[in-house]
Amino acid sequence: MVKGAFDGVTVLDFTQGVAGPHASMLLALHGADVIKIEPPEGDWGRALGELKGDHCAHSIAFNRGKRSIALDLKSPDGIAVVKKLAAKADVVMESFRPGVIGRLGFGYEDLKKINPKVVYCSISGFGQTGPYSKRPTVDGLIQAFSGMMVMNKMPDGTPWRQGMIAVDVTTGLYTFQALAPAIMRQFRFGEGCYIDSSLMRAAAAYQGAKLMEWVFSKGNPPVLYMPAGSYKTANGYIMLSAMRPHHFRLLFELIGREDIANDPDLQSHDNRIRNAAKIIKALNETMPQKTTEEWIEILQPKDVFCERVNNYTDYLQHPHVKATGAVDWIEQDGMGALPVANIPGLPRASEHPPQQYAPHIGENGPEILRELSYSAADIDAMLSRGGVRAPAPAVKAAD
Repeated sequence: MVKGAFDGVTVLDFTQGVAGPHASMLLALHGADVIKIEPPEGDWGRALGELKGDHCAHSIAFNRGKRSIALDLKSPDGIAVVKKLAAKADVVMESFRPGVIGRLGFGYEDLKKINPKVVYCSISGFGQTGPYSKRPTVDGLIQAFSGMMVMNKMPDGTPWRQGMIAVDVTTGLYTFQALAPAIMRQFRFGEGCYIDSSLMRAAAAYQGAKLMEWVFSKGNPPVLYMPAGSYKTANGYIMLSAMRPHHFRLLFELIGREDIANDPDLQSHDNRIRNAAKIIKALNETMPQKTTEEWIEILQPKDVFCERVNNYTDYLQHPHVKATGAVDWIEQDGMGALPVANIPGLPRASEHPPQQYAPHIGENGPEILRELSYSAADIDAMLSRGGVRAPAPAVKAAD
């Protein structure tokens, strides 16, 4: 197995949901020992969708490669365990509402007193400061707040939320991107730091070009080019993209619409956008006359950009996906075989299956306590007092 970039790095991970767990999972897949601190009832992200035992698809997708210990952070035992873990952690991550972690005694100012080189990252909806800092939020609300829903509007102008947790996942990527150089600075210069990551700022960074475009277009950004969109065929949908003039002409010649190819009102980029309704009408009239596959056989050999609109089954079964190793399948107990999209820059999931395993609630608690030099008697006493939740077969996903 190839050495991970973060082998030897210990991460104390208080985060729940998707954004923080996504970032810490990326650290884990790159070799870090990520110790997931969960409340006794488990990370609330375990219930994002259909639940099997104590897992759902999201909790598996974003918690692979970690170890879990379930603690009551208000109990003496829970506090003692966290202090021991924090003293040796290279990275601490949390996603409580701003101010909560400080009241628990594990904020950045508290922990840097016992661990001056710690890289500490807080992930929240609106950030740690400002009038909205304590405002509760979720992915869809940030899509609304950030303007994303307006940019994703329906043809009738209705703002529309993306069906995926796009902001959470993007926040995880930006947070990982912030943590990686912070860990490098820690390694090279012995410096710790504090990172304030938020869904609000990640959503804006993701839409950075659109923010600029909105300003210089005075709130009326044009479409990038025309045609670009999905159109109904005889058996499904096809996505068409014809940005360059020769692509536009070739597309309409190949589908038998020379009237559009030669239309004097459609011979420039600006005119095609201005007269988009004429182009869309022609495509809606013509594309249903053949199947998606028939159109692709006509268009792709001539380098006209087009693609079948797939669902996830289509993608997973596609010969190109299989040939390139873009997806592997892993076994998660109680869930059966699940697809894992292999992440660019990381080994394939099939090359290290144990690293793809997502822990159950508190599954690794006893081993983590042993590593902290607690005796067997101490561990039994802690489990009996309830400050540390014992792993129990009852919480494991059923077959």
